Amino acid sequence: MANKTEIPLASEDLDWVQLRQDLGPVVEVETTKEKLLRKINENPLVPIGCLATTAALTAGLYNFRTGNRKMSQVMMRTRIAAQGFTVLALIVGVVMTYGDKKST
Repeated sequence: MANKTEIPLASEDLDWVQLRQDLGPVVEVETTKEKLLRKINENPLVPIGCLATTAALTAGLYNFRTGNRKMSQVMMRTRIAAQGFTVLALIVGVVMTYGDKKST
């Protein structure tokens, strides 16, 4: 068996050990599912708006395909309103989050 020679380590080589001790424990990174649930809890109006937009679009396309043009137009206008609601909910959520971070 070959002789293993020990290489002495300089104190600079171990600075990262001291740095990790100074920083404290490593914070766990949240999973995609955890992040999604956190975002939904922070601003529940956005997913509601997305679902309303999807429902209006689906109903509008269905009515267009079946030939009910009047109802299709109503549902497309409803979709636009739902999209506006979603964008407004996003803006309100961002403003609220910014206000919370600024006050702390």
